[in-house]
Amino acid sequence: MIAPRRLALAIALPAALALPVSASAGAAPALPVQTSLPGAAASSVRLSNERTSTRWAHPVRRAPIRYQPAPGARLITTTHLLTEDGFPEVYPALRSWRDPQGQSWIEVRIPMRPNGRTGWVRHSALGPLYRVRTMLIVDRPKLRATLYRRGEPVWSAPVGIGKPSTPTPAGRFWIREKFRTPGGSLYGPVAFGSSDYSVLSDWPGGGVIGIHGTNEPSLIPGRPSHGCIRLRNADARQLWRRMPVGTPLLIGRTARFLPRP
Repeated sequence: MIAPRRLALAIALPAALALPVSASAGAAPALPVQTSLPGAAASSVRLSNERTSTRWAHPVRRAPIRYQPAPGARLITTTHLLTEDGFPEVYPALRSWRDPQGQSWIEVRIPMRPNGRTGWVRHSALGPLYRVRTMLIVDRPKLRATLYRRGEPVWSAPVGIGKPSTPTPAGRFWIREKFRTPGGSLYGPVAFGSSDYSVLSDWPGGGVIGIHGTNEPSLIPGRPSHGCIRLRNADARQLWRRMPVGTPLLIGRTARFLPRP
C-alpha cells in the first residue's frame, strides 16, 4: 500500500510543489466539451474511451456528485480537492451532458469505496480537461504490467501483486498521483497512487493501492504484497518517465480490456 498520509506527505512534498506542471506532463488540454445542438433533445457526448484517449480534470470546488445529471437527483458523494496523500485530486471524465435547462454536466469516475463508482457533477465544478493517450494494464494471472500509448505497447515489466489473503482488486481504475520517494525507501525511488482501494479498509491512509519500486526485487514476479503493485526499481523509473497522471489503470486479464482482433 502507499505510505500512510503522514509519511506520504513527507515523501511527496518536493514533488507536490511542482504538481501543476508534472501532473499534466504528456497530457494536452482537451477540446471544449461538446454539447447537443441548439434545439435538439438533450443527449450525452462521449469524452473518453479509456484506452487511446482519456480526459480528466482537477476539481475547483467541493460539489455534489449525483446518480443522474439533474439538480434533484440522489447524492452519491461530493468532490474532494486532495488525494489521501495531499495531491490535487483527479477525476476521469467519461461523458458530457447538457440538460434541458442548459446546464452542462460531466460523468466522472469517483475515487471512493466501493471501487468502480461513477456519477454526475456540474461541469463548473471541474477545472480544464486534460487528455492522456496512455493506458496501463496489470495482468494478474501473468504477473505482468504493460503500458500502451495510442493502443500500442511501449513498456512492459514483471510485477509483484497482492498475496491470496490480500489480493490486488481487479477492475477499472486510474493514476491519481506520482511522486519520488527518499533514497533507500522500501517503496523504491518512485511511486504512483491509484484509485484502487484494497480489501484492507482499516489500513492507515485509507488502503490506497500504489504502484512503486521495492527493496526486495527477488520477490518479483510474485504475490508478496498487501495489495500494492511492486516493480523492480529500474522498471519503476522507466514507467515514471512514460506514464502521466490521469492514465487509466486496468487490473485483471489483458484479454478483458483489449479489443478482439
